[in-house]
Amino acid sequence: MKLVNIHILVVVLGILLIGQSRNVLHAQTQTLPQCIANALSNNKNLQVVRNNLNLNQLRQQEAKSNLLPKATVLADYKFFTNLPYQLLPLSVFNGPEGQYKEAQFGVPHNLVTNIQLVLPLYNPQIKAGVKGAEIAADMGTLQVEKSEEQVIFEVTNLYYNAQILQHQRLFVDSNLINVDRLLATIRLLRTQGLAKGTDTVKVELQQAQLQAQRLQLDGKLAQVLNSLKFFMGQNLDAPLSISTDVEPMDKLDYPVSASVDARMMQVQNRILANELDFLKKSKLPTVSLVASYGLAGFGYSNQPDPFFKIFPTGFIGAQTTYPIWNRTTRFKLAQKQVEITSNRLQLEQIQAQNDLQVANLILQRNTAQANIPTARQQIALANSVYRQTLVQQQQGTANITDTLMADNDLRAEQNQYLNTLVEYLKADLELKKASSSLKN
Repeated sequence: MKLVNIHILVVVLGILLIGQSRNVLHAQTQTLPQCIANALSNNKNLQVVRNNLNLNQLRQQEAKSNLLPKATVLADYKFFTNLPYQLLPLSVFNGPEGQYKEAQFGVPHNLVTNIQLVLPLYNPQIKAGVKGAEIAADMGTLQVEKSEEQVIFEVTNLYYNAQILQHQRLFVDSNLINVDRLLATIRLLRTQGLAKGTDTVKVELQQAQLQAQRLQLDGKLAQVLNSLKFFMGQNLDAPLSISTDVEPMDKLDYPVSASVDARMMQVQNRILANELDFLKKSKLPTVSLVASYGLAGFGYSNQPDPFFKIFPTGFIGAQTTYPIWNRTTRFKLAQKQVEITSNRLQLEQIQAQNDLQVANLILQRNTAQANIPTARQQIALANSVYRQTLVQQQQGTANITDTLMADNDLRAEQNQYLNTLVEYLKADLELKKASSSLKN
């Protein structure tokens, strides 16, 4: 949500007191750091992102578990209704060459049970997978940091919006008081024949406009506060009061460090490099230790001699696999090289854009801050002119048009002051984000 465009000024001490007396706040006032702390603790989106860190840890454990031995138990029972046939050459029994005789071997009941153990001795792909899981965990940590910065940015932006709206509402209340007094004076002068009926209508029109603006500000402020509660993880019906202090801060310089986006791009480069390494290692052989122990049972249930006998079986050995030909891998390697090059170019672009953004935001913020004292002086001058015009109008040396023009000039200066303050707050907030100083 962007900072709202404001059309009324920041109030002086006397108007602040009037506004506070007319708007009693029942909730304890929360400062911006308190709102940020509540959002970082209770924001649901942040809780989801942080919970994903646990998934990254489990994925690392899963990848490392591939280095451990794996044991498998197998049990297989078969009852042959028809024993399998084999063809025996008759020459084995001194018969003619080239002739065969079918024969059935085995017994109907066959039971095989064994436990097999496989331990990878050399598997570069598994090691690349473990490294990839570790890099993915680093990316998850950066995603949490980025989400936290986004929450801080949104909460700060909403907080500034609410502050500006509160000040604007206080100014509308003050202007209503002035209009009420002016309307009373005009009505009195009219009874004395010193004012026209149109003069009364003009002031009443301004009064109606201010009352409508007051209602709009109430609605906007309620919406902004509801959004702020949402980011803070609070119920919408919970009371919330914020500080009205929006003075520019004295601290101007923020230490500029690599943005989260740039660091995420760097981690992405590591991910691509690891994927490239994985593809290269897919050409290498793998060696595993294999061990098996089991029992083989054979049985015959018909007469005259039924039996069932069990024999132990077991072996230990090594198994190796070596890919001889895989044309697809070659093209995948070329694609990954292109992706890595593109990633590096994107990183350079992000860093250059960030440097440009920081430089421009510093200029924008400094310009706005330098204009704030001038805008305050203009408010004081416009207010002085307005007060003098009121006196002249009461003395009959100025008409209602002069008074309304002086009032419009005062509001214009107030609007200019508040717009300058908004520009400063917006530039300062975006500068914090660009310089990775939101959490400082």
